[in-house]
Parts: sequence; C-alpha cells; structure tokens
Amino acid sequence: MAASHADEFIAALRRLEEHNDVEAIVSLFADDAEVSSLTDAVPHHGREGARRYWEAYRDSFEEVRSEFRNVVSGGDIVVLEWTSRGRGVEGRAFEYDGVSVVEFRDGKVRRFRAYFDPAELEPVLSRKRV
Repeated sequence: MAASHADEFIAALRRLEEHNDVEAIVSLFADDAEVSSLTDAVPHHGREGARRYWEAYRDSFEEVRSEFRNVVSGGDIVVLEWTSRGRGVEGRAFEYDGVSVVEFRDGKVRRFRAYFDPAELEPVLSRKRV
C-alpha cells in the first residue's frame, strides 16, 4: 500500500512542477495535515495550508523538476531522496538535494516535511524577493 502512496505523491508533484497543477497535490492532503520545510517559521496546517505551501514552492521557480534517487516505504510512511533542478523566476539555474518524509493516515497525507540546505537556494530565492 505504501508504494502506491509514493507513486501517487510523485505523480502529483510532477503535475505541479510541469503543469502548475496545485490541486493534484493538495487533493492528497488530509484536512488536518501539517506541511513544512526548513524555510518555514511554523508549519502550514490543513488543506489550505498545503495549498499555500505548494503554491509558494511552485511560484519560487520558472521551472523545476525533481528526480528521485531513493524511495523508501514502510507502512504509512514514505521517505523520498531527491534532487531538484531548474531555473529561478529570473532565469538563474539551480540544483539542490533533499529528503522528504511523508506520513499517511487513511490514504491521505497527514504530515509532510522537507529537509534540505536552504543556502543552496538563496541565490535564486533572494533575487525573487528583491
């Protein structure tokens, strides 16, 4: 069952990255989900929080594509090791590595947490904020 969770999550992320389809990924989240990464001061909550998180993620880049090196599933937990590459909103190329932990409950994402070095994105994201 967990392998299908991983496949479903990766497919929804691809739709977000390639077609800016935020609803595909938001639909995977539970009403009481918690979503965060190292760049968030506090977690986002619920489906609306997931929507804000994923919209902000996609809006940070002109283009982005994640490749998954390792997908580890156990029960209702999926761990994804990835590299994301693309161009920032001003066209500057970037690449960064990370790991995401996705916890499911009753077929929905209950908790999503992304771990990566925010310094790897600083040149791309700081230009956007100027």
